[in-house]
Amino acid sequence: MSRDLPSLNALRAFEATARLGSVSQAARQLNVTHGAISRQLKALEAELGIALFAKDGRGLKLTEAGLRLREASSQAFDRLREVCAELAVADANAPFVLGCSGSLLARWFIPRLGRLNAELPDLRLHLSAGEGDLDPKSPGIDALLVYAEPPWPADVDVHELIDERIGPVVSPHYAGFSGLIGAPPRAVLSEGLLQTVSRPQAWPNWASSQGVEPSKLAFSQSFEHLYYLLEAAVAGLGVAIAPQALVADDLQAGRLVAPWGFTQTPACLALWVPQRRAGRRAERLAGWLRLELARQVDQWERLQSR
Repeated sequence: MSRDLPSLNALRAFEATARLGSVSQAARQLNVTHGAISRQLKALEAELGIALFAKDGRGLKLTEAGLRLREASSQAFDRLREVCAELAVADANAPFVLGCSGSLLARWFIPRLGRLNAELPDLRLHLSAGEGDLDPKSPGIDALLVYAEPPWPADVDVHELIDERIGPVVSPHYAGFSGLIGAPPRAVLSEGLLQTVSRPQAWPNWASSQGVEPSKLAFSQSFEHLYYLLEAAVAGLGVAIAPQALVADDLQAGRLVAPWGFTQTPACLALWVPQRRAGRRAERLAGWLRLELARQVDQWERLQSR
């Protein structure tokens, strides 16, 4: 099937040359060479089967056909520029949609949302909770905040924010609390442990890093999501394991205690931004997240030094 229109590149070259009255100026505006513009103009004339320019001394002038095409192409490209500008403004004014797990949303983001809105009022952040393998390329998502480890997905800008650190946490109201404080990590072997089905390897990996035999761990309760797991820990139902960031507020308030601190994992908390959505707003959000997480680490270190 034949095309209804000539090459868009050829029409752009013609429109710029006709508007500016110069092949050289058109080349500079379109950031191409003089020869590239000349070739596009010759190809357009050949495809239309008519001359669009005529020699005028050392320059060029438009033929009658060229004048007609200049009027039509100028109107078309002016309208395209207007619509593109309108779309850019609409996109800048649209909310920035950030996807993250429900646990991360409830336990970390919501307590800090007021501060983020005050410090980045133009971001107009909209939070979208999900579970499982979140896809940064899903329609309607501008970025994802996730705990993950390399390799990173293709076509995604990854802003690594902070290394993941995990550790056991327990409420002072837990029946066995006093026996854990000051005890070595193997003390967990005599306790009922809480785990989440979304991350079954968290306890075994931590145990291995502490020289504790993973096969001897005894689990008393399992929860579908980390949020429920931590609510159970706060209620004193057992010993849970969690990323430091998600229990920072509970540690600060004394609702939970981390008897053995936190151990670094190969993962990190990262902001994943599809390259089609990369821009100033994503960069500002990543910068704010880094500062907020650094503030949280500083609070933990002050808590430990008491």
